[in-house]
Amino acid sequence: MDFFEARIRELERILEYHNNLYYNNDSPEISDMEYDKLLRELEDLEKQFPEYKSENSPTNHVGGKASSKFSPVIHSVPMESLQDVFSEEELIEFDNRIKNALGEDYEYVVELKIDGLSVSVEYENGKMVRGSTRGDGVTGEDVTENLRTISDIPDILKEYQPAIEVRGEVYMSTKVFSELNELQEIYGQKLFANPRNAAAGSLRQLDSKITAERKLSMFAFNVQKAEGVEFSTHLETLHYMEKCGLITAPFYKVFDNIEDVYKRILEISDLRGSLPFEIDGVVIKINSLRQREVLGSTAKTPRWAVAYKFPAEEKETRLIDIVVQVGRTGVLTPNAVLEPVRLAGTTVRKATLHNIDNILNKDIRIGDTVIVRKAGDIIPEVVSSVKEKRPDNTTVYSMPEYCPVCGEKTYRNSDEAATRCVNSSCPAQLLRTIIHFASRDAMDIDGMGPAVVSALIENNIISSFADLYYVKAEDISCLERMGEKSADNIMSAIEKSKDNDLSKLIFGLGIRFVGAKTAKNLSKNLKNMDAFMSAGIDELIAIDDIGQKVAASIIEFFKDESNIRLIDKLKAAGVNMESQETEIDDRFRGKVFVLTGTLPTMKRDEASKLIEQYGGKTSSSVSKKTDYVLAGSDAGSKLDKANQLGITVITEEEFLKMTE
Repeated sequence: MDFFEARIRELERILEYHNNLYYNNDSPEISDMEYDKLLRELEDLEKQFPEYKSENSPTNHVGGKASSKFSPVIHSVPMESLQDVFSEEELIEFDNRIKNALGEDYEYVVELKIDGLSVSVEYENGKMVRGSTRGDGVTGEDVTENLRTISDIPDILKEYQPAIEVRGEVYMSTKVFSELNELQEIYGQKLFANPRNAAAGSLRQLDSKITAERKLSMFAFNVQKAEGVEFSTHLETLHYMEKCGLITAPFYKVFDNIEDVYKRILEISDLRGSLPFEIDGVVIKINSLRQREVLGSTAKTPRWAVAYKFPAEEKETRLIDIVVQVGRTGVLTPNAVLEPVRLAGTTVRKATLHNIDNILNKDIRIGDTVIVRKAGDIIPEVVSSVKEKRPDNTTVYSMPEYCPVCGEKTYRNSDEAATRCVNSSCPAQLLRTIIHFASRDAMDIDGMGPAVVSALIENNIISSFADLYYVKAEDISCLERMGEKSADNIMSAIEKSKDNDLSKLIFGLGIRFVGAKTAKNLSKNLKNMDAFMSAGIDELIAIDDIGQKVAASIIEFFKDESNIRLIDKLKAAGVNMESQETEIDDRFRGKVFVLTGTLPTMKRDEASKLIEQYGGKTSSSVSKKTDYVLAGSDAGSKLDKANQLGITVITEEEFLKMTE
């Protein structure tokens, strides 16, 4: 393999890694600009050496992937991504391509680029019937019930046709985001890096109640399909969506030259910090739908639109001090205390420094003038120090030798960046550990929030999460602001949690590197707590999603006798120690269903979930690849097309017999 082929393969691996983090895990590690630089390098190399380009190159597809947690939805028209541009010069290059391709007058529509998650929402006879994520652009995830919780998405349109599909961007306002992260911090859970990650994670919840609590919003940006309505421009589609009761992003405007487009971009950039939601750029689209058809698309992006991405916002300020926060797992995280500075519309007083290695590698000292960045992130970070402005009295920082909360000696493993308090009785860890155990994704003990847990600890009623199952109603009712009714409700929630699946208990134990998904895999494969506790390294690594690091952490957890005693105490209290996973029935594997009309007894999303449960897929449009059309009353054009193509049409009764 020569150098250029090796570099192409390396770039493919790097880009797929970052695609997975951004689209599937909602936790990007690099900025859009850094990602685009890598992508462009790959594109240039593929043009120079086309013989080395692979069929599955990241330059050929949108980076996302539909999660197996949700029923797959095949999009009737692919949900494409947009080509990014980062400068006036690149914008003019785009305009020149349009000019040369069309050879006639044209207009641009300039819109805000909302930093969120793209979705498709389908309506039949004015009623919302399905909603899905973009996924990989071809296949998305069915998140209908979660989208129904968003007040910006009407269940019934004010104006409607037989079938309408709109596409929009789901986002979280900066106010809601700040409130959510405050709760995450109180519960000792990981903070969301930015509103986009929070919105994506909230929309892809299996429990729609959680999605509803997250107060998401949506701006509609495109009419993908509207039977019986003709549009000639994009502007007409925006006005039509507004008449239907959908909300479009503010500040859109039409221009007939690229110079005015760029002026508008600068105006929006100045507005950016005052908006109640995050934007990461501006979208520039050809207004004429006919001209869009002429221009067409590449394998991945339309040729008639680009996204102008804003650079990260940075400011200088002074680092006054470095303070340490102790997390649930004992990690000491250093945070910068800053002279207040206005950045992206907010006053920044604190910023993350990540860990001691980051501080030392960047030579950041107390008293330094530092550069603080907000690259679309609400949580700012210190990028670097300004050495030429360094005063003589700066202080080189070192991590504390003793925990600032409990006073015990701290420890740092040579193979990791984190410094830890290893005292399992540390009050900071104890509080967050119990809050985590009682949280929704773990044992889901409703009412057992930070205030109650803190009061129970302070009154010496509990000293571990296992003690929750030995608390009496009078222990709770005597607490400040708690009465008998509140105590009874919490006692009921504690009792109910005893019947949870093993996976929730495993996650609640708070073992390092064991998240909710990993806990489900462990529960499904090992079946009971005894098998989990006795599993060896080889047995653990053989399980999907379990690597050497996770396996070693699990084994280390059960070497601690105090953890064994906690499990024994939970067993004695009657907490379920068995997996409730059932064998998988995939009778619909490989089959594609299309749903149309109103079913007699079932909601369409219920039918979709059944299809997914048995391994099948649903699609929004009828094609030769369709195996069954499940039709109810008022079935429209999909039923006609199924009959034309000779596809099997089934009733709800026939469908239910297939699931028996």
